Amino acid sequence: MILPYDTLILVSYPRDKEWTKSGPCLYRYNPSGTYHARVRFGGKLFRRSLDTTDFAFAKRKLTEFRSSLGRTDPRQGNTTFGAALDRYVQTLGGLKPSTRETKLGKIEKLKRTWHGIDALPLRMVRPSDIAAWLSKHCGQELSASTYNQHLTLIRDALQLAVDDRVIADSPAANLKWRNPPKNVSRATPTPEQFRAIVADVRKHELNRDADDSADFIEFLGLAGLGQAEARSITRGDVDLSKGTITTFRHKTESGFVIPIYPQLRSLVKRLCKGKAHGERILNIKNAKKALAESCKRLGFPHFTQRSLRRMFITRAIELGVDVKVIAQWQAHKDGGKLILATYSHVRPVHSQRMARLMK
Repeated sequence: MILPYDTLILVSYPRDKEWTKSGPCLYRYNPSGTYHARVRFGGKLFRRSLDTTDFAFAKRKLTEFRSSLGRTDPRQGNTTFGAALDRYVQTLGGLKPSTRETKLGKIEKLKRTWHGIDALPLRMVRPSDIAAWLSKHCGQELSASTYNQHLTLIRDALQLAVDDRVIADSPAANLKWRNPPKNVSRATPTPEQFRAIVADVRKHELNRDADDSADFIEFLGLAGLGQAEARSITRGDVDLSKGTITTFRHKTESGFVIPIYPQLRSLVKRLCKGKAHGERILNIKNAKKALAESCKRLGFPHFTQRSLRRMFITRAIELGVDVKVIAQWQAHKDGGKLILATYSHVRPVHSQRMARLMK
C-alpha cells in the first residue's frame, strides 16, 4: 500500500550545497550522487539511503520505502536488534529445557560479539551485516550445522519482529543455509571391532560398573537404538512371548516397536531376569566414558554411542534387509529416504560379495 501524501510531510533538507531536492521526500547527496529518502510518518522522521545514483530507480525505491512504512508500527521505529532478541527469548518457554538452553546460548553469543547490538535500530540491519557476522563467528572452522542453527535463530527472531510490525521485511529472509559436506565417512566399528570392545569393557577391572557398561554398549549395537531410547526401556516394555520391545524416540516424541532380533534375544532375556515391571533393564544411563577408554586401549578410532547405531544399520543393509523395514525399526517416517541418503555406503568386503552375484 502506498501512503497518501497527506500522511507524508516533506522535510526540509539541509541548506548547504551538498544536498539537492529531487522530488517529494527525495534528496540527492551531491558529493556522491546517492539519493536519500526523508519521510515523516506517524509523527516520526524516517531517513534512508536508497543506495543508488539512478534517479528513476531511486523513485521506485522511495515508493517501496513509503509502502513499507505502512506495514510497520511507527511507535516501534527505534526498536533495537538487541531488544528484538530479548522479545524473541520470551517466546521460548514452551521448548524442551535442553533446546531452550541451546538457543539462549546462541543469543548470548550474538549479543556478546555483535558490537553495539543493543543500540542498533532493527530497521538499520542489512543482510550484509548478518552475513558478515555469520562469516566471522560461524565460519568454515565450524560445521554447516552450527552455521545453519545460528542463521535459523536470527531468521526466527527477525520474523517475529516482522509479525509484530517492527520492521516491514526481514533482512535475513534471503540468506542461504550452508550445505553440509556430502559423503562424509564417519567412524563406524566393524562387527569384529564391536565384539572386541564389548569384551574389553567387560573384563576391565578398574571399572566398577564394567558389566553394566558392557551390557549397555552391547545392547546399543545389537538393538540399533540410541542412548536415550535404550536407557528408558523398562521390563514392562519388553514382551518376550511376542518378541517385541516398545521404546520412545525422544527426538520426535513418538513411541515405536522393534523386534527382539535373534542376535539380541539372549542378552534381553538376561537383562530382564529378576526385574520388576517398571524397573529399567539397563542399570546405567550411558557408557560413553567406558566406550571411549576401550577404543584407546584397543587402538581403535574414537567410536561414540551413535557409532553403534550406524554399525547396526550398515550391517542390516549389508545383510540385504529391506530399507523400508530398517526405517521402521528406526521410527523414521520417510519410507527409507534418510537411510538411503545417510547409510547407503558399504564396506569393500560387502561390495565384492555383491559383485559375485552379477553372473
